[in-house]
Amino acid sequence: MSDFFEKVSGQNDPFKKLLSYIPGFSGYIERQNRRDADKILRDTVARRFEELWGRASNLQVEIVNNGMIKYMDDMERAALALRTFIDKISRAARGYSGVFDATKINEKELEAIYQFDVAFFTLGDQVSGALDNVEASLGDEAALPAAIRNLISLTRLAVETFERRSEVVTGSGQ
Repeated sequence: MSDFFEKVSGQNDPFKKLLSYIPGFSGYIERQNRRDADKILRDTVARRFEELWGRASNLQVEIVNNGMIKYMDDMERAALALRTFIDKISRAARGYSGVFDATKINEKELEAIYQFDVAFFTLGDQVSGALDNVEASLGDEAALPAAIRNLISLTRLAVETFERRSEVVTGSGQ
């Protein structure tokens, strides 16, 4: 996340630099930069999970084509959880408090948010591996249900992780 923040803060225009000399306003600029960095990060995560959702959709077609219709409901649950996660992360309100907001993000909360952000990338890798496992199990009716259950668990975990992150951002989880 610090790379995203540095990228955004390095793009300050001269007006923002001038205003940063006003007492108290530099904190506002920093919070705005954090908001921008947060949006860039969430867009990146959403794009990654869009790719995974596309893979899950393609696997649903393969499951149907292989005559394994009885596994479609479970695969649909996984795809729906992926779509829910993508929608939540891409449409969430911009994070971090403004100058006049009642809720302020302190360093401890910011660290927790960064931990959640790292978790999204780790979960993306795990979901990708689970999709690989589902694909490898397509011809094996004994292994396919477990592979799909693992995928469902990971996709639900992604949604839950985003909800816990949102609680930190909004201060509602305290």
